[in-house]
Amino acid sequence: MTTHHGTVAPLVAPTGRGRASTRPTAPLRTTVQGTLALDLTPDLDPPTAPRRRRLLQAVATPTQTPPPDLPASDVAAREAVEHWAHRYCQAAVEIAGGDRPVTQLLRWTAPRVYTDLARRAQLVAQAGVRGGVTRSRTLVRPQVRSVRTCLVADDVAEVGAHVRYGERSRAVAARFERRGEHWLCTALEFA
Repeated sequence: MTTHHGTVAPLVAPTGRGRASTRPTAPLRTTVQGTLALDLTPDLDPPTAPRRRRLLQAVATPTQTPPPDLPASDVAAREAVEHWAHRYCQAAVEIAGGDRPVTQLLRWTAPRVYTDLARRAQLVAQAGVRGGVTRSRTLVRPQVRSVRTCLVADDVAEVGAHVRYGERSRAVAARFERRGEHWLCTALEFA
């Protein structure tokens, strides 16, 4: 409760027997609803020796151990999936940009994903023709810069790709499932 002079008085709660308790029922709030509480005080203490030693060792001697999300498969299999995912994502962004026909990915794409890619390619083609005049193509083509793979299981991989289109960056997320001898893209999202 606030008095008329702007000072804050402690909250008083009834005890149930007709008298009031003098202990506050809730802490006083000094924040505004909707704000994020951040501790912006700088940490002036130096890092502890064991943590610093671990960091220096990690930088000085990188290890080639497989990441913890890697199931029973080996590192070579993961690299093969990353290489495949890189090639597939490159083809997919070229299709979405109108530089490649969608039929090139028919064999490695689930029907729902193929339909979405075909729709994107059709929209780009329609946008290129306005009033019977074909717009000139730009010389900038999308390029997959990096691919990160998480093997969910031996036959399922989830992929995130960084795509550059001139000065702009975009992200592509995909899910691949092994069907027989090849990988099939079952989900594809552009961001």
